[in-house]
Amino acid sequence: MNPWIALVGGILLGALTAYLLLKQAYAVRAASVATERDLLRERVLDLEASLAEDLETASLLAPLRDALGRVERQVGVLERDRVEQFGAIRAVMGRVESEAQQLGRQTQSLAGSLRSSSVRGSWGEVQLRRVLEASGMLARCDFEEQVRARSRHDREVRPDVVVRLPGDRALVIDAKAPMAAFLDAQTEELPDDERAELLRDHARALRQHVHGLAAKDYWSAFDATPEMVVCFVPSDAMLAAALAADPGLHERAMADKVVLVGPGALLALLRTVAFGWQQDSLSTSARELLALGQELYRRLATLGTHAAKMGRSLHATVESYNQFVGALESRVFVTARRMQELELVTDDLPDLGPVETGPRVLTAVELLEVVGAEDRRAELLLDPPAATDGTGTRAG
Repeated sequence: MNPWIALVGGILLGALTAYLLLKQAYAVRAASVATERDLLRERVLDLEASLAEDLETASLLAPLRDALGRVERQVGVLERDRVEQFGAIRAVMGRVESEAQQLGRQTQSLAGSLRSSSVRGSWGEVQLRRVLEASGMLARCDFEEQVRARSRHDREVRPDVVVRLPGDRALVIDAKAPMAAFLDAQTEELPDDERAELLRDHARALRQHVHGLAAKDYWSAFDATPEMVVCFVPSDAMLAAALAADPGLHERAMADKVVLVGPGALLALLRTVAFGWQQDSLSTSARELLALGQELYRRLATLGTHAAKMGRSLHATVESYNQFVGALESRVFVTARRMQELELVTDDLPDLGPVETGPRVLTAVELLEVVGAEDRRAELLLDPPAATDGTGTRAG
């Protein structure tokens, strides 16, 4: 065989083989490209749909974004105000703490001062006067302070207050109640057993004070005074603590003719006394009004008597006038008219008529009784009864 034909055949066969291989590779590459194209198209569609959703979401979230911005700005303002307010509160708390410490020192000083009997008595008297003012008795001056008197044992006594009661009676009040043990019991961080013992000491001190008041026999130094004295404890808490520590204290005080009262009970008692004064004043005013009414009635009766007398005088005057007019008409004017008929005069005589209206008669029953009595008295004066002999025949 010719070698050239074999070479050309080989070349053609190689070219054909290469063509077939390239065609197959191209088909595979074209299929891959088509697949990628479809995938890209789907991805683009997905992206377009996602973009549309994102745009819609963004348009919906725009007001929320603006609201969040405003909230953020408001939170910033609030945070700034909070910082400023916390600073102001911190300053106020510092002042409060300082004032509390100062108040504690003043309280300790006051508690120490109240342990003195003179200061304690003055404070009790101040509290008592405040209760008296609150009861409404200060304006009426229905009480006296620091009144000196002598009891039946010839001992000089000087109660803090003597309350004047209606009917010239009096009520004695003492305001020097002990309180040192009670103040000691109010100390902070005090064990319970020590505080209870101090409160029992407070009750014993108050019981001893009650015995001292009973021994002074205040009620014998004042007239018309109930046989008792009021022991004023200037704090209801002090009285309650004493009664809690000694439940029989109140009964023993009543047996000693001493009444234990706090500000509340004393206020009720004094307002009762003030009400009694008001009722007594109303009774006095009612009696004065009754006397004035009786006096006015007597004067009205006298005025009715004078009016009746005046009416009788006017009636008599009218009758006399009518008699005068009748005599003038029947006796004088008749002759005067003859002169007019003879033409001796030209003027007409006046026409006189009687007075027809009389004075009004009194009709009030009260005035009629008085007037009737006056009329009977006048009749007796004008026509006294004639003297009679023994047979009942009028003499003369």
